[in-house]
Amino acid sequence: MATLLVTGGSLVTVDSLIVELWGTTPPAKVDNALQAQISRIRRTLAALEPERETSRVVTSMSGYGFTLERSELDSYVFLDAVEAIHARHGRAGRPDVTQDITHDIANLRAALSLWQGPVFGGLTGGPLCQAASARYLEARNFAQALLYELELRVGGHERILPELMELHARNPLQEQFCLLLMRALYRSGRQLDALNVYRQCRHDLVESLGIEPSPVLRQYEQAILTHDPMLLSDEPARPTAPPVATMASAP
Repeated sequence: MATLLVTGGSLVTVDSLIVELWGTTPPAKVDNALQAQISRIRRTLAALEPERETSRVVTSMSGYGFTLERSELDSYVFLDAVEAIHARHGRAGRPDVTQDITHDIANLRAALSLWQGPVFGGLTGGPLCQAASARYLEARNFAQALLYELELRVGGHERILPELMELHARNPLQEQFCLLLMRALYRSGRQLDALNVYRQCRHDLVESLGIEPSPVLRQYEQAILTHDPMLLSDEPARPTAPPVATMASAP
């Protein structure tokens, strides 16, 4: 079911579904086993949507598809909302009206609230589900970074400090979250704490990955040491991620 959903209505071949379900050790009479799984999905859906005249599961000669509108699946609602906000702030310009930014912050928070747990409820799945899970998590990180960039633009640095501290603690190797936390701490008058966050992040990167922080992160450390006015600017380094539209079109 998860595999059919993440393809966005595109056909999933029989061979792909077999690999997704059983990997390299499919059962004997695997075609019959797959058909049995599809029949179970159809029966379950029919019980859940008795008013529906045709099954959502579509069969073709080479595989199966799933019929749904993007608004019916939380993952697509999330991706579309983030893409719309990113388009306004990342590519098409920067709204300067605080009310508009606050509206986008509220919409980002609503989109992020759709996450109620791990992707697919913790199901690992096969290659298709694993790739989709990685893209959804990447989109979530992007959305969180964009949210806190906008919060900083409207002066919400003290309000978001607890959230940023928790986010950075869960993702100690994500430089973007480190940058956001450093800026929020500095704007809250906590220069030493901001420097300590940088030093801990550098330690984690060196110990875990064997790499030094990026030039941007090192630049922010120097900016804090010299009280550079850039730290109070609304033109920080933007979150780096593939365009959300790409993720949405190929989940």
